Amino acid sequence: MTKKLSKPTELYGRLEELLLSRNIAEGFALLDSSAAVFDDIASCGDAAIALAVCLAQWIDLGYRDAGMLEAVCERLPPQSAELPFVDVIRLQLLTAYRSFSTEALDKAILCLERCLLGAEILPPPLVFLTHFWKGRVHRKKGDYGNAARHLKAARECAETLNRPKLVAVTRIHESWLAFQDGEAARALKMLDEAEVELKPVGHALSLGNIESARGRFVRRSGQYAESLAHFEKAIALYEKEFSNHPNLARAMVNAAYVKRLLALELRPTLYREKMPGSVNVRYLRLTNEGLDLLSRAEKIYQKHHHQGGTGSVLVNSGFLHLESGDIEKAAHEALRAYKLGSEMADVILMARATSLQSAVERAKAEEQIDGEESTERHLQRAVEYAERAIELAKSTQNRRLIAEAILVRGFAALDEPGSNLEVARQCVSEAAALLSNSDRDHLFKELVELKTRILRATSVDDTLRRWSEGQLGK
Repeated sequence: MTKKLSKPTELYGRLEELLLSRNIAEGFALLDSSAAVFDDIASCGDAAIALAVCLAQWIDLGYRDAGMLEAVCERLPPQSAELPFVDVIRLQLLTAYRSFSTEALDKAILCLERCLLGAEILPPPLVFLTHFWKGRVHRKKGDYGNAARHLKAARECAETLNRPKLVAVTRIHESWLAFQDGEAARALKMLDEAEVELKPVGHALSLGNIESARGRFVRRSGQYAESLAHFEKAIALYEKEFSNHPNLARAMVNAAYVKRLLALELRPTLYREKMPGSVNVRYLRLTNEGLDLLSRAEKIYQKHHHQGGTGSVLVNSGFLHLESGDIEKAAHEALRAYKLGSEMADVILMARATSLQSAVERAKAEEQIDGEESTERHLQRAVEYAERAIELAKSTQNRRLIAEAILVRGFAALDEPGSNLEVARQCVSEAAALLSNSDRDHLFKELVELKTRILRATSVDDTLRRWSEGQLGK
């Protein structure tokens, strides 16, 4: 049974130690037994701000939700001009976390940069925290260079503190960056090492994060069934203790994405060929399961006012609707996703939504949604959206996001009147350079499909040219 600590300074010291050792169960229990302290945070004197920052870290680990932190911050005592420097930094950390949790990423980065100005005189745990949060914010923005730099600094700080659990949680984030650089084996090894360290703690959030990361790594190799198994395991881990956590919603979105890819495997050519009855049943089942997962994820994201997560739901559901033939629904979801991304200045979401809009316009042209006379207009819009998607994607360091947008432009080029083969070939070259040898998922297959369509178009074009020049008989 967790002992209730009477003095705020004692409570802060114990909560920080439990954070550093990642003793989640005892930390949650201590927080529960100390609720009155946080309800009356203003009376905690010199320990008030430190306790608030401590609470922010526990909420980041899944304790209750951001609403509790907001209430505590509102009750903090008024700040005087003689506030100790370390508490000035702690207030910046609080603002940074609250900004990060509401997806105001640029503001979070600014606050964390201010914190690092005093890194030489800060307690080592706060230096770790600053680098750790800053690395995560940069990763969220698609700025992988700065993310890697700060996560490495956080890990080195954890090693200096001799806190292997902190090293392990940092490794989880570093593994994703290694994978982005094409180091799949190293990334998986980092996850395995982190799991060995964190499994005895039994923290479902960290263990779920590891399974979720494995699912994303395996998915890229094209092993969709194995990838889905990892995401389903992550969902089960999250649901055990964190049934409304955004990470659960993220795993659901990823699982839905894999179900979409499995469904696409059943469709040899989109919009053109009819599937046998039994195959169509499997296709519809996977599609409906994917949409159900996305619906559940959206409810969790809405509870947390997580606009970026909601945007991801919209993009994924938009593609599912598009590939099922509901073009108008797909267009609606794409527009909603783009507006959300624009409101948050989330260029990754905006790029993905714009790629979807390009695909929607191509489908409208093919189906002649607004009549034959509007086909050219839809094809022109498809090109414009694709070029906008490339522009947005290139403002990040997300190579696959850029490759996806370039492939969308390549398909739009082939659908242009007369087929713009030169642009399509350039898109193949650029996308191929961005994908690594370990990329064997849908992007690789789209690259192969684009190459195949170019070859077919080239063959037809050459045949027509030779016929017009009289080189071929009638």
